[in-house]
Amino acid sequence: MPTGRRSNLTLGTRGSKLALQQSEWFQSRIHAVAPDVCVTLRKIQTSGDKIVDVPLAKIGGKGLFVKEIEEALLAGEIDLAVHSMKDVPAQLPEGLDILCVPVREDARDALISRDGRPFKDLPQGATIGTASLRRQAQLLNARPDLRIEMLRGNLDTRLRKLKEGQFDAIVLAAAGLHRLAWAQEITEYLDPVVSLPAIGQGALGIEGRSSDQFVRSVLERLNDHVTATAVMAERAFLARLEGGCQVPIAAYATLSDGQVILDGLVAGIDGKTIIRDRIQGKSQDAHTLGVQLAERLLARGGDKILRDIYGTV
Repeated sequence: MPTGRRSNLTLGTRGSKLALQQSEWFQSRIHAVAPDVCVTLRKIQTSGDKIVDVPLAKIGGKGLFVKEIEEALLAGEIDLAVHSMKDVPAQLPEGLDILCVPVREDARDALISRDGRPFKDLPQGATIGTASLRRQAQLLNARPDLRIEMLRGNLDTRLRKLKEGQFDAIVLAAAGLHRLAWAQEITEYLDPVVSLPAIGQGALGIEGRSSDQFVRSVLERLNDHVTATAVMAERAFLARLEGGCQVPIAAYATLSDGQVILDGLVAGIDGKTIIRDRIQGKSQDAHTLGVQLAERLLARGGDKILRDIYGTV
């Protein structure tokens, strides 16, 4: 398995428009810090890309968008991979690490409505498209009258379905819309009080082999400490809850004056029950804070909510 210095690296990526844009952006960042290293992109189709007509929660949400890419890493077919961090399970395969977390994009959810109405002004019984149980639970908690319908596919597919009239509004990650220069489509950014983001939303995770010191040395120059610390807290919360990306849990961390402020929640799918809390502490304790917040929510009834969900999805 290659671990020493190389002049050529292969970067694995999903083939969607957004995944390619993210990978090309990171390819350019590597070129900026290591101009003597040539990075070639290799598209890899994942299980999540192949199955597009079934809710992710029904087919097991963990690792659906990274499994085949991680297999290519372990086989030495690629040297690094660019993932949307919210797609990366809390537990990585042995031999792989997240070697770099670049600066985060906007972590919020974004509402796009067909007629330009904000969330609070959507008509009674409006149909909202999303494939996320996390979003579904929070939107129903705020507006029990809404109808939530499954919406999967690439961003352009989802926008097309909205414009065709299949939905009154859809909810997407603001980060993806920004990266594709489609921010003008956004009707409203949803406040995290209304829709707390997914763990790692807006952040990228650059994965490589644990033993590959050359790739590690290149990528560490592109790591953003603030983003990496925030994501560490969120993913520690995720790991303690043993949640996949399609379970209705959420967490979002920010840093201020050396302190991590972490909000987290566990919700019932119907939105009637949401257990939410906040924890704050030193940034060097980010991982511990994530675990502690998860423990609090479990003790307040989050464990029962998750048991009920795992028995039905």
